[in-house]
Amino acid sequence: MSMQQDKRISPEEAERHWSRTKNLMWITLLLWFIFGYVIHAFARPLNEIVIFGFPLGFYMAAQGSLIVFVVLIFWYAWKQNKIDEEFGVAEEE
Repeated sequence: MSMQQDKRISPEEAERHWSRTKNLMWITLLLWFIFGYVIHAFARPLNEIVIFGFPLGFYMAAQGSLIVFVVLIFWYAWKQNKIDEEFGVAEEE
């Protein structure tokens, strides 16, 4: 007997699941774009703000965006898991 359960959901539920997943994807891509490109477009004005002796524009380019990207990965995985659990299609641990 297989350890995997049959996790089929109705077409309506599948559509709702995909809609929620798609919205999460777009939000994640928007945040990635903001912290990957938009913040850096304002590097010169941000350089007037100094944090720990470094201009904020430099800090965001060297460290800040990378930190945000790592946090974004974990946030995305957590939110997607919540969506999957809501629709009964979560992976078993």
